[in-house]
This record gives sequence, structure tokens and C-alpha cells, in this order.
Amino acid sequence: MSTAPAVPEDAADAGEIAAALREAPFVRVVAAADGDALAASGVLARACRERSTPFQVRVDPIPNLTPGEGDDLVVGVGAAGGDVALAGAEPASLVAAAAARELGVDPDPTLALAGVATADRPLDSGDAAALLDAVRERTAVERRPGLATPTPDLADGLAHSTLVSAPVSGDPEAAREALSKLDLPSEPTEEDRRRLASWLAIEATASSVRATEAVERALRPHATPDARVATIEGFGDALDAVARERPGTGVALAIRDDGPVAATLDAWRGHARAVHEALTTATTGRYDGVFVARVDEADPGRLGTVARLCRDFQSPEPVVLVVGGAATAAGSDGAATAAAAASVDDARLADVTREAVRAVDADGSSAGDARRATARFDADGEVSRFITAFREAL
Repeated sequence: MSTAPAVPEDAADAGEIAAALREAPFVRVVAAADGDALAASGVLARACRERSTPFQVRVDPIPNLTPGEGDDLVVGVGAAGGDVALAGAEPASLVAAAAARELGVDPDPTLALAGVATADRPLDSGDAAALLDAVRERTAVERRPGLATPTPDLADGLAHSTLVSAPVSGDPEAAREALSKLDLPSEPTEEDRRRLASWLAIEATASSVRATEAVERALRPHATPDARVATIEGFGDALDAVARERPGTGVALAIRDDGPVAATLDAWRGHARAVHEALTTATTGRYDGVFVARVDEADPGRLGTVARLCRDFQSPEPVVLVVGGAATAAGSDGAATAAAAASVDDARLADVTREAVRAVDADGSSAGDARRATARFDADGEVSRFITAFREAL
């Protein structure tokens, strides 16, 4: 059973965030590239706009959280740093929503709740329950069996979900064939959706004990048939993907009511195909406490998703390290190298990854928290040394 992540010393509560925003003449929001951080950034940006406070939002898998100069206020979201930070045990989206209310602004509850979903927190308890009630005041919400997807097309959702890893993941044709064999109609009933969920649970959990719990994230979603996305959890999946794949598109979606849904879904599909391909073709090795995967993929945002899915659906160890780059799969030298790590429990991954990067590249960069981290560095033939340094630091 996972324990709650430790709260960084510089993490701010909603009242502190609101006080800082209230006095700031210009706000720069610098967010980690994940769905919770993107949703929280959108909530804060909307609050700033409502109060006529100029703002800028930047999303990056390795955010630069240097405090602002002059009158700028830098708000770090999803990672420690900046002048104030939303990073800690609570999902950033919940803290951002509370800060918006402190400023007298009603947050977009669907956006905030989608962020909570990506943080793997229940939507019907605690502070999230109030957001769910607010969503119900705006649109129909139905908890139902089946698959969490941002689109009503089940084959599309099954192939491109990054909430689960199954044999059909990343392959639309295989997903359509699987659904055909299940004999699901175009308008499935609750019983049809229940059969799909049962089938997926079996398919996804065949290779990992941990997957039995992880697959639940993709099942029994909160459907929103009248909203711009099919389910709240599916919206969270799309937010997480677009934050990593096309952050500019993600920011536009998060800060505008008429944001680019179609472009976001395209990014979600492209992200899923790349991630599931990397996961399928990875070269893996098992060490004491660490499962290492080498992939031919250098994008750090994609590697973060690969690390999470590998942890949940493949790894027999509690910590996963994914190292990617144009040369890593072949074992030759190469400069464009990135890495991502994910753990089941607190494992000091931000510190561990930083130490490993410094061991091979003094100019490399990394960011993260106790359970996840991402890095860029110049490999220069030192990928194996990076892996060794990571294991030693852990």
C-alpha cells in the first residue's frame, strides 16, 4: 500500500498561494508536464484573468523554477521551486481550486477534477467531492462500468489510453478487432461495458501483480455525455498526454473554455502510440530494487509516461528507471539522452536522479519529487554509468 508523498518544505497552501497572487502585478506559472500540473495551471491562470492580473503559463517536463526578478511572481506547479510552489501530498489541482476560491473566483470544476484524476485520487471523497458536486450542477455525470476515455469511440479509447497497458494498446486495428470479438454494439449497454471492463482487466493484469490495482484507474469512469469529453478520467488522461506531447496546445485547452479539444485528442493519440511502442520494444534489466528499461525515445515527457506504465504493468521491482535516446537501444554512444523514473512509494527520486545526472554531466538537468523524476543529460557514452549512479544513489 502506497503512503502519501512527503510535502516539500517550500510547498505553499491555498491561502499562501492566493495571497501571493493577490499582490502580484505579473504572474508566471511554470508547471511540470503532467495532467495535474496542467489542470492546476489552468485554474490559476483563469483566476488571474478574472482578476485582470497579467500572466504567462509554461509547461515543461523539466521546469526551470528560478524565482522571479523584479515584480514577477513565479508559481511552481507540480515541482518545488519558484517564489511559491504547489507541490506536495495534495493534488496541485485541489490546491489551485482552493486558492481560486480564496480569490473570489469559482474554479472550473471539470478541469480541476480531471487533474485530480491524473493524480490517482478518488473523485468522490474529501475536497474532490465538492468539485464533483459542482460539475453535476453544470452537466450530467454518471458513474458507470466500462473504460475511461476522452472520446465516446470505445476502440479509440482502448487503443490510445495511457491509463492502462494491454496487448491492444497503441494499435487501433487490434482494438477494433478485440471489440468485434466481444460483440459490442455501437451503443453499448451497462452490461456490455461491464464485459469490456472484465476483459480488459484480465488482459492488462496478465504480466504483473501490481497491474491488478493499477488497471482500476481505467475502469468505472465518471461519464459526462454532454460535456466536451466523454469521461472525467478520460479528460485527465488527455490532459496528461497533451502536457507531455504538445504543451502549448495543453495550455490553450486549460485556460480557455473554447480550447482546442480536437488538437488535444490528436496529441493524446500520438502520445499513446509512441509510448506504447517504446514500452513494447524496450530492452529491460532487473536489479535489486530497480527495473531498468532502455528505449529508442529521447523525449522526456514521453519517457515519464513509459516509466509510469512500466512501473504499474511490467516491473517486478518498486522503482523503474527508463533511459532513452537515439543511441541507447543499440548500446552505442550518443548525446541526446533523457531519463525518467517512477516508484511505488517515496524513494527520493528527485534527489537520486539529480545525483545520477551529476555523475555523468555537470550541465545536465533534472526535476521531480519523491516518486517521479525526469532528466536530460549528455550521455557521451555514459548511459551505463548513469544507470549505475542511479542505483547507487537509490
